[in-house]
Amino acid sequence: MKDARAALRYAKAILNLAKDSKDESAVNTDMHLIASTIAENKEFGVVLESPIIKSLDKMKVLNAMFSSKVNNITLGLFNLLKENKRIGMLGSIAKQYTIIFDYYKHIQVAKVTTAVPITPEVEKHILSKIVALTGEEANLENHVNPDILGGFILRVGDVQYDASISNYLSELKKEFDNSHYIPKI
Repeated sequence: MKDARAALRYAKAILNLAKDSKDESAVNTDMHLIASTIAENKEFGVVLESPIIKSLDKMKVLNAMFSSKVNNITLGLFNLLKENKRIGMLGSIAKQYTIIFDYYKHIQVAKVTTAVPITPEVEKHILSKIVALTGEEANLENHVNPDILGGFILRVGDVQYDASISNYLSELKKEFDNSHYIPKI
């Protein structure tokens, strides 16, 4: 990512501006929307980063997609990026904003790996357990990996809890391998 430092500077500036007007949560919602839209539509990301497409055309696309959905601060960011010829950085800025917003609000990212996608009810239960254990809120990212067979792997910060069936079977195999018990026949 060649413009990571610049994206971080823009994200910090937008967060400071949003804090001044008490709109940091609304702008965070906008940044999640922008980042997910770019991630889901690769062509949209290519359009924003293309040096061939004029900034005015990029602005028309951004306004058509987001003008009725986002905060005025976010719209101001679009205009600032157009003036500075950096619209292609919008996706990076959106990601950086969400990261520093979570840090500012003391919200951690909890990654849960399951064999199948989790339901909203299970997600709420996991989030409440994380708050009870750590005392801090968390955003939950669910990664699906059928190789774990069942159960889950939860990672919050630098702590990991592996309650997967594959881990249980691996531990059981180690136990059998380390056992020197030879049954009498």
